[in-house]
Amino acid sequence: MKNKTILGLTEHVTLISSTTNIAVKARIDSGATYSSMDAALAKKLGCKILTRKRKVRNVHGITMRKMVQATIMIAGNRHRSYFTIADRSTMKYKVLIGQNTLKNRGYLIDPDKK
Repeated sequence: MKNKTILGLTEHVTLISSTTNIAVKARIDSGATYSSMDAALAKKLGCKILTRKRKVRNVHGITMRKMVQATIMIAGNRHRSYFTIADRSTMKYKVLIGQNTLKNRGYLIDPDKK
């Protein structure tokens, strides 16, 4: 447990670009293989769509999603990470943090943390 950062089920994060920083409340989802970001938020950050795509499985089936790479600040730690792009406009959280962002970075998830 030494040198581990405890995260709750939601965390305030900052998405960082060369022109702007955007603070949002993100959902921490250790069951999601990849992090996801709202398409409008990615556009606002000026993220460039990568040629790389990712297969995403959810309740609606399997889809291929475009990806971006962005810098994110979580609990005072700054990381460069990949995000799939989705229309999250009707969802409570515009950013979902998945395993690719959490792995090998010393995070533990405590569902009781507020």
